[in-house]
Amino acid sequence: MWFGWIEVDLLLGDVHSLKAKRAVIRPILAEVRRRFEVSVAETGRQDLHRRAELSAGVVAADARHVVEVLDGIERLVAGRPEVAFLGARRRLHSSEDE
Repeated sequence: MWFGWIEVDLLLGDVHSLKAKRAVIRPILAEVRRRFEVSVAETGRQDLHRRAELSAGVVAADARHVVEVLDGIERLVAGRPEVAFLGARRRLHSSEDE
């Protein structure tokens, strides 16, 4: 069994409140969930209205599938015009890792 996760750092455009931030972030989270069937949430920078950190986790029998899903998530989020993609961190582990 393989599991991986990705943390994506975003800069939001013309956002002046946490309420406006949620209006930008929610559709992105929903699309990632719908398209990739993964667990995804806003996991950092929740008190800053122009920054966001989104994280998603994937579990699969095949490492290649986990990497493909993480790549897809990164491309989808980076391609959203309402946010600036600042970077991503990811990890991949096997259930046999020590």
